Amino acid sequence: MKKIIVLLLFFIALPAFAAPPIDIKYDNGIYHIVLKGKKIMKKIKFISSDDLITNREAHIKSGARLTINAGFFDPKNAKTVSYVVTDRNTVADPMFNENLTSNPVLRRNLDKIVNRTEFRVLECMDGYVYEITPHKSAVDFGCMIVTSAQGGPLVYPQLRLEEEFFVVKQDNEVMRDSISAFKKVPRTIIGLKGTDEVHILIITDKNPMDLFEVRELCKSLGLDRAMAFDGGGSTSMDYLKKYHVVSENDGTGRSLKSFMLVY
Repeated sequence: MKKIIVLLLFFIALPAFAAPPIDIKYDNGIYHIVLKGKKIMKKIKFISSDDLITNREAHIKSGARLTINAGFFDPKNAKTVSYVVTDRNTVADPMFNENLTSNPVLRRNLDKIVNRTEFRVLECMDGYVYEITPHKSAVDFGCMIVTSAQGGPLVYPQLRLEEEFFVVKQDNEVMRDSISAFKKVPRTIIGLKGTDEVHILIITDKNPMDLFEVRELCKSLGLDRAMAFDGGGSTSMDYLKKYHVVSENDGTGRSLKSFMLVY
C-alpha cells in the first residue's frame, strides 16, 4: 500500500518538474515558436562561439532543447558585429572588430551600428523580464542583464532601417541595403507579446519575405515588439532531434558566430 501511495505522489509531482513549454507550429514555410510563462525565462542563454560553427554544432555541443541563430558577424575575420551578453558578462563586442572600426564609411556610422536593437533577458528585484530595445538603452533601476544578443533592425512597431544603418538612401534612392530589406529572403525574427511570451519566426526559403511583409506578419500575430536577427543563409533552427532547419542548399547550414539557446 505504501508503494502505491509513493508512486501516486511521484506521478502527481511530475508536472512540477516538467520542462517549460516550447510550442512550435509550421505553416506555409514558416516555423512559429512560442516560449510561454515565467519559468522558461531562466532557461534562455545567448552565446558567442570562438570559432564559426553551424547551428547544429552549437545545438549538439550545448545540449539545448532549442537553438537558433542570433547576431551578425564578419565572415572575413569571424569576429562579431553584434553585442552578446552571457551570464551577465559581455562575451562579444563589435568594438574589437578591426574590420568594423577601420572602415571609414562604417566608422562614420558607428554610433548607429553599436546602438542596433537587441533582445534582453533581465533579472529585476521582482523577477525576470524581457526587453527589445536599442543597445544603449539604460537598464531600469534594480535590474541586470543576464543574457542578450544584438541583431537588428527593429521590425515592429517601427521598421528602423536607416536609423540602424542597414539601409542608406539618397534622393529617395536606395544606395545601400546590407540586410536585403527589400528582397524576399529567409528571416529569423524574435518578438514579444505581453510580459512573458517570446515569439520566434523562422521564415524559411519556402516562403521568403521582405522586411515590410515581416512587419505586417508581426502585426497580424498581435506582437508588441519584434526585431530581426541575422537572416538569409544564416537562418537556422534546431529543436531536440525533431527539427533541423537551415537555408543553405547542402543541408549543413552556414557557419555562424552567435546563438540563442533554450534549455
